[in-house]
Amino acid sequence: MWLVVSVLMAARAYAQYDAAFTNYWALQSYFNPATSGLDGQLNVQGAYSMQMAGFEGAPSTMLATADLPLFFLSPRHGAGVGFMNDKIGLFSNKKLYIQYAYHQPLWGGRLSIGARVGFLNETFDGSKLDVNDSGDPAFASSEVNGTGVDVDAGLRYTYKKVWYVGASSMHLTGPAIKLGDDKTHQVQVSRLYYLTGGYNIRFKKPEYALYTSAILRTDLQAWRGDVTARLAYDGEKIHLYGGVSYSPTISVAVLVGTTFHGINIGYSYELYTQGIGALNGTHELVLGYQTDLNLFKKGKNLHKSVRLL
Repeated sequence: MWLVVSVLMAARAYAQYDAAFTNYWALQSYFNPATSGLDGQLNVQGAYSMQMAGFEGAPSTMLATADLPLFFLSPRHGAGVGFMNDKIGLFSNKKLYIQYAYHQPLWGGRLSIGARVGFLNETFDGSKLDVNDSGDPAFASSEVNGTGVDVDAGLRYTYKKVWYVGASSMHLTGPAIKLGDDKTHQVQVSRLYYLTGGYNIRFKKPEYALYTSAILRTDLQAWRGDVTARLAYDGEKIHLYGGVSYSPTISVAVLVGTTFHGINIGYSYELYTQGIGALNGTHELVLGYQTDLNLFKKGKNLHKSVRLL
């Protein structure tokens, strides 16, 4: 069973190392370090994704990020931290990172460049592996782990609150992580490239808006793309959104959420379009908090809704 699940996990990622979040639009500082401190606010985000529900050893991913502007230097500087824990069958992947971004006004918008340094920890629990030949050296028979240094970088151009485009790359160093005391097992992490974009559509009634976004991931061998549209209602007391997302040949998803006192709670369900039952999709929960940190403006530290671009 564990061997079958491991094969399913590889298919989930289409040979890509990083987990794919349905709510990528809310977790942009993870996909691109150039967004750190971009909107001049403290932005804290958390997400939990339970994928392929109902399968033993199915993937689950937890992500926590925080970024903010460095006003003691200049509003053009931003920084952030993050932690990810991704469990896939008998594998557990952890990443802890810090990141920095610089924002330069350009053509009525802002050009941002960012970099990130992180540490990867890979664990494989071979004690749960059931193979016919228990002495096969190709398989670890106990829990083994290893660490490596990871480097990411990104660019982004944001035009006011209307549209943005971005490009980033994770695992630039292509770390090869050796597992166990004898270092006989190895996990090779390939470079992964992202392209992102979004456009906001305002209606005549100012409390309504349509937020569109897209993301493309590729390791130059396989790819996954997602296109998302969210209709938001920003009333005096009620803040709601609902939307749909589509990933060609992979899945469709529905998204709902609400915002109150600067706290955003969102939920999505991703339904795979090939090979897996309707009840074996991905449940994803996002929780965010955002507040103004511009200490040089009146009405400082007012609560705001979560990042929409």
